[in-house]
Amino acid sequence: MTTLRTIVPAAPRAPSASTDANPDSDPPRTRTVSLASARKQSAPRVLVVVDHAGDWPRDERCAVVDAATFLAGAQPAQGQPPLVINLCRSYKYLSVGYYCSLMAQARGQQVLPSVKTINDLSRKAIYTLDTGELDRALNDALGADVTMRMPMPVEFSLDIAFGHTDYTPLATLARGIFETFPAPLMRVDFARDDDGGAAAWRIAAIRTQHLGALGERQRAACADALRGFHGLPHTAPAARRYRYRIAVLHDPQEELAPSNPGALARFVAVGRSLGLEVELIERHDIARLAEFDALFIRETTAVNHHTYLFAKKAEREGLVVIDDPGSILRCTNKVYLADLLRLHDVPTPRTFTLQRADSEDLAAIEAQIGYPMVMKIPDGAFSRGVVKVRDGAEFGRTARELLQQSALILVQEYMYTEFDWRIGVLNRRPIFASKYFMSKGHWQVAKRDADGKAEFGMAAAVPLPEVPPDLLAHALAAADLIGDGLYGVDMKMTPRGPVVIEVNDNPNIDAGAEDSVLGDELYRIVLGELVRRLDLLHRSSAAL
Repeated sequence: MTTLRTIVPAAPRAPSASTDANPDSDPPRTRTVSLASARKQSAPRVLVVVDHAGDWPRDERCAVVDAATFLAGAQPAQGQPPLVINLCRSYKYLSVGYYCSLMAQARGQQVLPSVKTINDLSRKAIYTLDTGELDRALNDALGADVTMRMPMPVEFSLDIAFGHTDYTPLATLARGIFETFPAPLMRVDFARDDDGGAAAWRIAAIRTQHLGALGERQRAACADALRGFHGLPHTAPAARRYRYRIAVLHDPQEELAPSNPGALARFVAVGRSLGLEVELIERHDIARLAEFDALFIRETTAVNHHTYLFAKKAEREGLVVIDDPGSILRCTNKVYLADLLRLHDVPTPRTFTLQRADSEDLAAIEAQIGYPMVMKIPDGAFSRGVVKVRDGAEFGRTARELLQQSALILVQEYMYTEFDWRIGVLNRRPIFASKYFMSKGHWQVAKRDADGKAEFGMAAAVPLPEVPPDLLAHALAAADLIGDGLYGVDMKMTPRGPVVIEVNDNPNIDAGAEDSVLGDELYRIVLGELVRRLDLLHRSSAAL
């Protein structure tokens, strides 16, 4: 049931759903139950609710009931509460269709759409919070490969039935839209912005459809889509095998991931021993976040990156999140960190912030630091964008190069030590300590070749009682300025005492390195903190 057409510019059309209802949450989340398995238990297992019984064809796969009968409390003669497909003509606030979804949830039934989905699609300001990743997928799907084969209009619409569309280039996107906004029938408007540069596609509007707007052919296609539909993103309450479900975001292709495969396997195994379901997810799983209770990010984070979108979306969904969006924002910019640490008298290397207008004025910097100096871009990671300069000529050349990447850069005094300290801090408490030795023949922990590949020095975990007390105290003070998440504080022990180099969100926890002192206890500590936060969240919700 696909409509691909050019839209003649017209006055904006209001969304078909308009609601501000409570409750605004879906039924408790459990694993998806497929229609096929449901049919084996007792057929029919799908209950289609329509305004008038004749609006939907009957068959052995589903029962059909009119909205008035459903609201009166009618249930199938046998079996558990069914999967309810609400195909009423309107979901407006306090309409019959709205009440059908509301009452289904009150009865503990699975329902499509839920009241939360109705709310999410009621206003563009709400649903556009969750379309950023979908817009990227849209542009990937409608890139040069597609547009070269067929001319594309500036605007077009797509009908989606139960996550299905016949327009193959957008089939995966259609499923993603459905998983983000689970509504049985939707029309999605797409628009292309041409601003003189590269054209960019975006989702212009998402609206629920109703049966009255469908022709006979479209109704038949919709019925076929329902027969091929294999379950809801959210399902009715059922016994849970696990206390909580924790999603671990990772990228199997990342060269310098915060946790190696061995550590990820230990998180899963230790989680199981704690009664937790720990599942590894990837970038394409963003629409599944609502299935989980917590998100633990084990992928290198950045603000202009999908990791930040995951953190923001998980936070909006009410999940416990490490790293939280605020920590990502604070830790990924070294200019912010340098100023924050300076203002709170945390000892750091002598540091200047340099902008283009000041790049030629070296006198003040040379007077206080002297050569060699270290120059950094604000958002570098794993020694990327960090350069040592030995004289004024190198300073000027490097400054010009780095200022092409960022309006501000950092200039710091050079401090060589045999190794750097890394103090792992979680919820304002130290949980591990490591020594990171410099790469052989190099002044940094990571030495990069011309292709950007890194060679690392050795890492050795250190029992916390063996860490110098003043170094540990400064590490905790620095992490405390960021928040109560999981941080790695990089430090050096110098002749003038400990200094903080930076605070990292998403610190490494690798099997054979950071865990070599505590073993599985390190994984229990991290997962235990997620459980503590989840327990606190649930107690707070129960008290309301």
